[in-house]
Amino acid sequence: MLLTLSGFAQTNRAPKQDYQLITGKSIIQSKNWYLLTLFESLPEVKSLLEKDSELAAMAGLKYKNLETSVKECKNDFLCYTGKMKFSAEEINAIGARLEALYSENNALGKLVKQHLIPSGTYILIKEDSEKALLRKAWEQDAKGVNHTIEVYAEGKRPNYPAIDSIEFKTTSKSYPVLVYDVTETVRQEKKSTNLFFAPSMHYALQFLEVNERSEAADYEPMVSTVNKAAFERVKKIDWNKFKYTIILVPGAGPDTYDRALSEGGMLRCRVAALRYFEGLAPYIVVSGGRVHPFKTKYSEAFEMKKFLMETLKVPENAIIMDPHARHTTTNMRNGVRLLYRYGMPVEKPCLVSTMRSQSYSISSDAFVNRCMREINHVPYKLGKRLSETDVEFYPVLDALHIDADEPLDP
Repeated sequence: MLLTLSGFAQTNRAPKQDYQLITGKSIIQSKNWYLLTLFESLPEVKSLLEKDSELAAMAGLKYKNLETSVKECKNDFLCYTGKMKFSAEEINAIGARLEALYSENNALGKLVKQHLIPSGTYILIKEDSEKALLRKAWEQDAKGVNHTIEVYAEGKRPNYPAIDSIEFKTTSKSYPVLVYDVTETVRQEKKSTNLFFAPSMHYALQFLEVNERSEAADYEPMVSTVNKAAFERVKKIDWNKFKYTIILVPGAGPDTYDRALSEGGMLRCRVAALRYFEGLAPYIVVSGGRVHPFKTKYSEAFEMKKFLMETLKVPENAIIMDPHARHTTTNMRNGVRLLYRYGMPVEKPCLVSTMRSQSYSISSDAFVNRCMREINHVPYKLGKRLSETDVEFYPVLDALHIDADEPLDP
């Protein structure tokens, strides 16, 4: 099970389970672009970046782009958005400047040692030096900002168009007016910024907002809301009494807007409840966001928790919600994230309980390939199969890495 640390256990690059993520001004921002959130939230780092002449010039250029676009772009909405994305040349120049500013003992050095590495949020970046890690993390965040603008401002096809597409028709005559209005709003709000990334990042966040795509922030902060009772119980548990850390239940969204919980969701909950009452694990993790159908108001995890409590009589302090996952790949990934962030054992096996077809899909080579294709890692290692509906897995901490091209559940 040393493999679950993804090779980091023998280096100083291992994440720390007691690290507390910084939320900053926005949970959506923090989840998507953690390095940029650290740049903005750590006073010494923010001061260093604002005072650097080259980075300050970039901040000025991005703000000037806002000013010129509202005057010149008119009905060409791609003119507005194109000016706010980071060009390849800008990404490279800023990366080089961050490396030049980096020192082991200055604010950027402390950021890498005290936040970037222990957070695990960039764990898949395997650079030899810490300043190279800083640069690669910047490149990931910059490309993530660009991707969000491309999907939710320009109408580019997302990874899953049926559930994640832009709300608006970019071909309509009124759409350039909306883009102008967003651009003008950002121009007014970002007049005083001296941070080089702030105008573009805020632009991306504003388009998520007008598309009503706040899924990444649903029920947050969960340790003080929907998961409060379960979270407060973690330190009281005698883990030696349980074979498994969690029983993970992947969600199944309904096909119609008027139905809160699908038949698949109900049946999966019933299987998990059986395992829970057999005493196999102290927690059931219900995983699934507002996914099916397009922009549904119902959260799979919330509705499954409700069903477990009201119908199956599972106590609330035994249920953990993951209301963010949008696919089976991220059901698995987010389950690992939650048990790690909540201070549970990472060396013990876990159980995923679901219907037969999905259970065998999760344990297939095809699903491993899907994980690699969609999230660039496999967040678990398989254990034994217990039944047609239940299979063991072990957490892999690669799951902590931010997925830069899925802004609704990064």
